[in-house]
Amino acid sequence: MSDEIKRDFVDLDIAVLTISDTRTEENDKSGKILCKRLQTAGHNVHEKAIVPDDKYRIRAVVSPWIAQDKPNVILTTGGTGVTGRDGTPEAVKPLLDKEITGFGEMFRVLSFETIATSTLQSRAFAGVANRTYIFCLPGSSGACAEAWDKLISHQLDYRTRPCNLVELMPRL
Repeated sequence: MSDEIKRDFVDLDIAVLTISDTRTEENDKSGKILCKRLQTAGHNVHEKAIVPDDKYRIRAVVSPWIAQDKPNVILTTGGTGVTGRDGTPEAVKPLLDKEITGFGEMFRVLSFETIATSTLQSRAFAGVANRTYIFCLPGSSGACAEAWDKLISHQLDYRTRPCNLVELMPRL
């Protein structure tokens, strides 16, 4: 029998940003997957947006979200590759107070099971900016589903033991 006290779920306000030169609300499969999964988990979609892969336009959306009390979390999809237009890391990393390096490392380890060495092309990362967690994911719908299902959902669930990111929020 465990001496641990059972914890209740804590719902979070999560913003979803799709970064793409070609996606629209109609064909944004990755953004829709993230919204559906976070809602199914019990969280709230704070806002959803789509911006072109341009570091200044990305920052124009992310910066106000960081400056406000909510959202608690930002999920981005797209722009984390190595092609000429992929600029999410260059746009978001300068805004971070701290990078959560383990996220990108774990994401690539898990992705290796699915896409083998192609995972090295991913520059997925996470961090904290003004008490807001930010997870920057590839544009692939499979990668978004895998990141949510295997990593993010557990760390954004207050019931996850031995520790999770939600319990750190008051101390950020």
